[in-house]
Amino acid sequence: MADSIHSVRKTLRLMPGEAKELSEKAAAAGMCEADYLRLLITQKPSDYPEIRILLKELINEVNAIGNNINQITRNYNSKLYRMEDRELLCACMKKLNMTVREAADKIGSM
Repeated sequence: MADSIHSVRKTLRLMPGEAKELSEKAAAAGMCEADYLRLLITQKPSDYPEIRILLKELINEVNAIGNNINQITRNYNSKLYRMEDRELLCACMKKLNMTVREAADKIGSM
């Protein structure tokens, strides 16, 4: 199946150090060397496994914080709102902002 999609064959000459580096980086990314080279050519950030994992973690974190915010809002709407809820809401929003900022910094430095 892959041969019908990738039908053009290219020969590549590398120095021994370069070949070793390519092998190490491909293995670290959990890919074969050909897939890793294709990834470098396309430069699609969503293709990078590190970014996909980071974004998945960010989505989970945002969902957890969203649940906390929904509970606080429900308490507010049912007149059970306390000052502690406001402090918790502020803490949740700070955590959300910090988490998004960390993810943006990590993605920007890749």
